[in-house]
Amino acid sequence: MKDYDLIEGYISNYFDVGGFHSTPEGSFFVVNDYDVHKFSRLIKDLDNVGYIPFMGRYKGSYRIGIAEKQEKGESRIHINVILFIATVATTIFAGYTFAGGNIGDGVAFAVALLSILGVHETAHYYAAKKHDVKSSLPYFVPAPTLIGTFGAVINVKSPIPNKNSLFDLGFSGPIAGIIVTIPVLIIGIYLSKIVPTASMSMTFTPPPIMSIIMYFMLPPIPAGYGLQIHPIVFAGWVGIIITLLNLMPVAFLDGGHIIRSIFTEKIHRIISIIGVLVTLALGWIPMAILMMLILVLNRRHPGALDNVSKLTLGRKVMAVVMLIIFILCLSPAPTIL
Repeated sequence: MKDYDLIEGYISNYFDVGGFHSTPEGSFFVVNDYDVHKFSRLIKDLDNVGYIPFMGRYKGSYRIGIAEKQEKGESRIHINVILFIATVATTIFAGYTFAGGNIGDGVAFAVALLSILGVHETAHYYAAKKHDVKSSLPYFVPAPTLIGTFGAVINVKSPIPNKNSLFDLGFSGPIAGIIVTIPVLIIGIYLSKIVPTASMSMTFTPPPIMSIIMYFMLPPIPAGYGLQIHPIVFAGWVGIIITLLNLMPVAFLDGGHIIRSIFTEKIHRIISIIGVLVTLALGWIPMAILMMLILVLNRRHPGALDNVSKLTLGRKVMAVVMLIIFILCLSPAPTIL
């Protein structure tokens, strides 16, 4: 191993080194003790000299694998700004089209949708910052689609140190996004109208969370009528679908991070396949195809650098909350008439 003495010196500052093994899969140090705080300090020390440590269990002891750090370029803020401005334009146009040529409703749709997307990704950004994980600001993706965008993403530029930080990066976006989505839905439903079904151009089965809100806000809808949704409620519905698809427990999606922070790599892989099948069954075909490509091209989710640490009790409770939110957001793809 290159720089063996340097790396061994850093590790021995924190752990009792019991040996070194070199295998076809890679080389690793065996250590006889474990401490989450010491390993966190080791991550920072080795990062300064260009290496990344991985901690896992090994035959009743622990193993620390080493990889060279891959440097990533600095983010260019002007690209974020340009993409955001372009997405504002495409989402306004999408809302304008959906509203039948009403520019005010188009702007309202864009504001509502970009608020949901922006809060979702900003929550990821601050979760990364909290755990000293390097990431970019959100990138909004404009697109000539029904909603005017392919969503938004952040680019994570450094490894995730432990399971708690991996969980936080996974759950922060969906929980923040759904918190914004609920008032958007309430406003949108208030502005919607009950009309004869024949005058509607799109029908969909409301997800449970939307049905609950509608139950308390709307009078009973008579046979032959339906809710002509306002562009704002359409943005809220999109927010629910964004939350649903991001919480699918697949690969590197938000739900995949949550599952990987709780289970082993093998179980994560099995659950990922189930997540793809559920996405297919719900009719979200393009997303299911994308998920399958991610699984094929990225065969494994390595998890956090520290695969020995355990989730805190609060995060385990939050995992149950996220499962409930996932169930409340379940929705089949809509039918265009």
